[in-house]
Amino acid sequence: MLRNVLVGLLIIISCGSCHWKSKTAATQNEDTTVVKDAHTLSNADSVDMQHLDLDIVVDMDRKQIAGAATWTINNRKAATQLILDTYDLSIDSVSVDGKPASFVLDKQVKYLGSALHIPIRTSTKSVKVSYKTGKNARALQWLDPQQTHDKKHPFLFTQSESIYARSWIPCADGPGIRFTYNAHVKVPKGLMALMSALNPQELSTTDTYYFTMDSPIPAYLMALAVGDISFKSIDERTGVYAEPGMIEKCRYEFEDVGRMVNTAEQLYGHYAWGRYDVIVLPPGFPIGGMENPRLTFCTPTIIAGDRSLVSLIAHELAHSWSGNLVTNATWDDFWLNEGFTDYFERRIMEQMLGKGYSDMLWELGYQDLVAEVNNLGATSKDTWLKLDLKGRDPDAGLTDIPYEKGSHFLKLIENNVGRDQFDRFLAKYFESHAFKTITTEAFLAYMDTTLLKDADDVKKELNIKAWVYGPGIPANCPRVDQDRFKFVDSERTKFLHGTPAAQLTTVDWTTHEWLQFLRKMPTAITAAQLKLLDDAFMFRTTGNSEIADLWFIMSVRAGYTTPYPAMEQFLSNVGRRKFLEPLYGEMMKTPQGTEMAKRLYAKYRGNYHPLAQESLDKLILKKG
Repeated sequence: MLRNVLVGLLIIISCGSCHWKSKTAATQNEDTTVVKDAHTLSNADSVDMQHLDLDIVVDMDRKQIAGAATWTINNRKAATQLILDTYDLSIDSVSVDGKPASFVLDKQVKYLGSALHIPIRTSTKSVKVSYKTGKNARALQWLDPQQTHDKKHPFLFTQSESIYARSWIPCADGPGIRFTYNAHVKVPKGLMALMSALNPQELSTTDTYYFTMDSPIPAYLMALAVGDISFKSIDERTGVYAEPGMIEKCRYEFEDVGRMVNTAEQLYGHYAWGRYDVIVLPPGFPIGGMENPRLTFCTPTIIAGDRSLVSLIAHELAHSWSGNLVTNATWDDFWLNEGFTDYFERRIMEQMLGKGYSDMLWELGYQDLVAEVNNLGATSKDTWLKLDLKGRDPDAGLTDIPYEKGSHFLKLIENNVGRDQFDRFLAKYFESHAFKTITTEAFLAYMDTTLLKDADDVKKELNIKAWVYGPGIPANCPRVDQDRFKFVDSERTKFLHGTPAAQLTTVDWTTHEWLQFLRKMPTAITAAQLKLLDDAFMFRTTGNSEIADLWFIMSVRAGYTTPYPAMEQFLSNVGRRKFLEPLYGEMMKTPQGTEMAKRLYAKYRGNYHPLAQESLDKLILKKG
């Protein structure tokens, strides 16, 4: 061991203004302040990680990535070593400025992996690390053909957020550390590779793909997908990728994505990433979507056949401004990514589908916020916007708090200063902080000196401290109009008072109205009542995953067994944690349900991403 590594890196955070264009990593450290990042072992506070050249081979048979990561660095503080984050990587060799060099790989630190120490000089410009991924790479899901939609070829995809890029690339893995990259990726014949970069639209004739990302991004936005993939254009700068058997359905579902990009630009300024494409991944993808620059990764559970769930794409698109363009400095500042993005998503949907539609999104989000606060506890510090995740897995902050409390805080600001003024403020915020990272404190200071300057009455009304550094839901949390949901509530009341389900007025209800209808059913609803609803509306066979998951949870709770075969099919095909954890969790509440949960999980665990397996192992197998 060279020494104990630093847990609590001092990350350089840009606070100055910039032009609305891409900046190189070499110039992004001007006008800086310093903040600690507790989730990287690297020393990027001393050594600038400017550019990555990645040269890898994807071996689908061995389920392994092997190759080299070459970092262009600026040793601006004359450090004697470069320290990189790794997780379950096998390090084959290291060279510094083209010459073989020694290295030390530390023992693993819980959650964080192992620090890789490489001796460097003040003049060092290039460090190359040759490596292989391990069997426990948390970012990687390797799918056998039968686990894909078409069941013909294997598939690989990554999920690097929050700190999982280190499990497939030796890197400085923190959201406050940005770099550009090029990549050469060799894959088996007949498969396509895609990254968070400029992407091909046809198969390579050489089985090697070349990628460029010339705007600096953090490691959590490094992304790779390899498989039997087709492409369909939507318009001149948007398109969709999917397995051939899914591509037509996906193209239909995403008809309005180009219009979404135009709408977002009208709200908050130029889209800075060139193309905006979406890839629909196989079912094992553990989350709804991942905002990888230029190529959103998304779950097939949003392919409902009626374009009813595409607000998720609006969310991932909004990340092109809040998250990808202006990034939270640490995972303690996660609400700066997700709260802004939820707010932006709802503004896009309001612009496209009207206020009544976005009001439903706001109300369902408020319900999620209430449920999360009840789950975490009204006095829990995990209900603060500014989190404290030191010593913990940063995924502990992946709750509805940064999303919903964050977005409702912004909605409150809008209500108090006026929409036009708030929109101008946000557009200027994105422009002046483009390709930079920011802390909660820096954002509040910026807002105080711009939007809220000489506005003491507004600041008093906002009660910012209660929102950012206080628990629970502040008393001034905004609510929206309930007109559409009031009608839904009246129809539910009719049913509960004896009106046959088939006589309810449900024509043209959206997903959100059905969710409101079902969410507000009494917990004591009987299996007989569920059967009446199921016979009328066939919930058990719905292709809408949001409705299906809620219906299965209600069925398990009431002991209504008719949907169980459909529920098993759902659990075999869906890998999204948002659906898996509540459904398995409901089963685990009774002895009979626990037996069913263990049987089904043993059968389908292999279909789920390692991150989903981790959380479900704790829930069902009581591991970890």
